[in-house]
Formats: sequence, C-alpha cells, structure tokens
Amino acid sequence: MRVSAVMLLAAVLPQMVAAQAQPATEANSGGQPVGTMSELMVRVIYPASDAIFYIATRTPSNGEEWAELEGRALMLAESGNLLMTPARAWDDDQWMRDAQLMRNAGEAAFSAAKDRNVEALEELNDQLYQSCLTCHQHYRPGYPGYGR
Repeated sequence: MRVSAVMLLAAVLPQMVAAQAQPATEANSGGQPVGTMSELMVRVIYPASDAIFYIATRTPSNGEEWAELEGRALMLAESGNLLMTPARAWDDDQWMRDAQLMRNAGEAAFSAAKDRNVEALEELNDQLYQSCLTCHQHYRPGYPGYGR
C-alpha cells in the first residue's frame, strides 16, 4: 500500500510542480480591459478627479457625502494602479511614471478624505493636475505639448 502511494506521488508531483511554474494567464495577470481608455477616463477618472478639484465648492456636509468622496479618491488611486497593468500600460517608462503620479495623488486624497481634511484636499489640486497634465502631454494626441 505504501509503495503504491509513493509511486502515485512520484508520478503526480512533477506535474504539480510544472503547473505551478506556468506563465501567468489572463485570469491572474490583470485580465483584459472592458472599456476603452476614453471610457475609463470619462466615466471613472474624470468624475473621481473632479471631486478633488472642486472640493472648495463641493465640500461634503455629512457622513454619506464624505464616504462618497472617499470612494472617488480611492477610485482615483486605484485607477493609477489599473493604468500600470500590462493590459493598459503603453510602455514601461514614462507611462508608468505618469500613472504613479496619479496613484500617489489619489492615495493622498483618499487619506485626506478619510480625515475629512478639506485643506489637505485643496493642497492636492496642483499634484493631481500635474499628474493629468504630464500624462496628457505624453500620450494624448492634440493636447497642448503632446509629444514632448
């Protein structure tokens, strides 16, 4: 009985090791985009960034509104991460740096929103604007300064 169990393990073990060493598949490598880059920008990133850009005139006044702002700031940070996935990244150089700028601004906004710190959110406007500007200048044809 022990001999057959050892033989079975000896036969199956190499297959198990080989299966674990296989390259990443679509299911575990970030998947494939559902929407276009334009749809991601217009439907997710713009509304999330606008919540930060217009914090002085659209300041949350209750817990529900603060929770919504936290969600938008989190979407902004996670959108930066999403832009760095293999399915979205245009290159491994400037694109990654630009996406990291958005992620950093979003992360700081998320923290400030959790603290309900309007002043800190206002101070993030320049950082967030620069993250948008630099990416658009590098990757959005027709944008002022495109191709720098």
